[in-house]
Amino acid sequence: MNRSTSSACCEDQSPADNMDDWLFLSSDSAEPQYLEVNSEDQETEDRVKLKTKLVSAWNSVKYGWSLKQKSHFRKSSPVIMLGNSYELKDHGERERFHRSFASLMWLTYRRGFPQLGSCSLTTDSGWGCVLRTGQMLLAQGLLLHLMPQGWTWFVSHHVVKDDMDLPEIRPTTDVQKLKEGSSKRGRKLSLGSLLDRRMESTHRRVVSWFADHPTAPFGIHQLVELGKSSGKKAGDWYGPSIVAHILRKAVAATVDLPNLAVYVAQDCTIYIEDVKRLCERPLPGSSTATSQPWKSILLLVPVRLGGQDLNPAYISCVKKLLKLQCCIGIIGGKPKHSLFFVGFQDDHLLYLDPHYCQPTVDITKENFPLTSFHCKYPRKMSFSRMDPSCTIGFYAKGQKDFESLCTVVNEAVSTSAEMYPMFIFAEGHSQEEKGSNTPTNNIAYIQRKKERERVDTSNSFDEFVLL
Repeated sequence: MNRSTSSACCEDQSPADNMDDWLFLSSDSAEPQYLEVNSEDQETEDRVKLKTKLVSAWNSVKYGWSLKQKSHFRKSSPVIMLGNSYELKDHGERERFHRSFASLMWLTYRRGFPQLGSCSLTTDSGWGCVLRTGQMLLAQGLLLHLMPQGWTWFVSHHVVKDDMDLPEIRPTTDVQKLKEGSSKRGRKLSLGSLLDRRMESTHRRVVSWFADHPTAPFGIHQLVELGKSSGKKAGDWYGPSIVAHILRKAVAATVDLPNLAVYVAQDCTIYIEDVKRLCERPLPGSSTATSQPWKSILLLVPVRLGGQDLNPAYISCVKKLLKLQCCIGIIGGKPKHSLFFVGFQDDHLLYLDPHYCQPTVDITKENFPLTSFHCKYPRKMSFSRMDPSCTIGFYAKGQKDFESLCTVVNEAVSTSAEMYPMFIFAEGHSQEEKGSNTPTNNIAYIQRKKERERVDTSNSFDEFVLL
């Protein structure tokens, strides 16, 4: 993140856009953080720690005030979010939109976690926003993978109670026995309560995988460690393409998800035979005959949609992709300012912002608080401000789902013969299918002839080879 270009901005809205305010910021998370600075002489390491705390405080105040600003949505236009459409003029639809948005996992800057490897950093504030948006993309895929379809999280129900924890009253003619019996509470669980408990347990397990601790499979410590093979270290800037490969390595390294695979497209091309080979691999420790015939798959497609700025011709394609049920979001943002795009309304993108620095949550505690992992206030940004460098994510649970994904996604990206598609599906294997999984910082993309010229991408997420 570049501090000079990364302040969270609220889109100007016309007075005619009268719409409900979607502001649900809790008072404790909105309070700016204050630091007590020790007046004694500080050692070098202490000065570094103090500096990171000051940076965290700066971001907390800066983005805290931004989060207090209200976002407005038009009642006359539907809101599209990850394959679902919401008519906000209807009260029930507004409530459904609110529940669905609040169920998305929100992973932000954190402070006060264990040191990152050999360095003294205890916060990712100021540099880890692309890693955080990558975490959000992966988290959305995991929720689709592990939770029942249509699952939503209720803030008021994050501690599940027995819905049949009622007084046990047995038939008796003795009034005194009736009173004594009414004081004893039974432990009868309905099927709905049992399902709620199971879903809540899975929800907490997914959240714990993203904890800011070295043992978490998808936490900031593990992602930074995996980024070293790409020449990255804690405090460096990570681009969407690098993060896509880091996520692939993280899923491959964990034993918690043996039936899930991640595929990263090469040169804007998804090679179908490579995906099939990845999904048909037997589970660890099992034979081909007894293993699951097809793994679920997360497809990550790094693309560049223009030169220095977004090519407006691709906006309709992005909208079509966000309308698909198989789309799990986009790692994108503004130049040097990563955001997680999940939908749109008219010409504005709907997003989650990772730039608010929150205290680290101790996930080892029973019933640890979940509210800081969910955002209840949607934000909007104009398509014209979108950085052309991004990574688009998709999820397919089974083989038929993957085949359907190929069909609908290919239709969405192949909008017209006058414009090259954002990416393509190709039969066969890639030329690099030799076992080398080393990512490259360069990604090829196609432009129309009149646009083939040297383009300055220094203010963007990554460096690319223009073909």
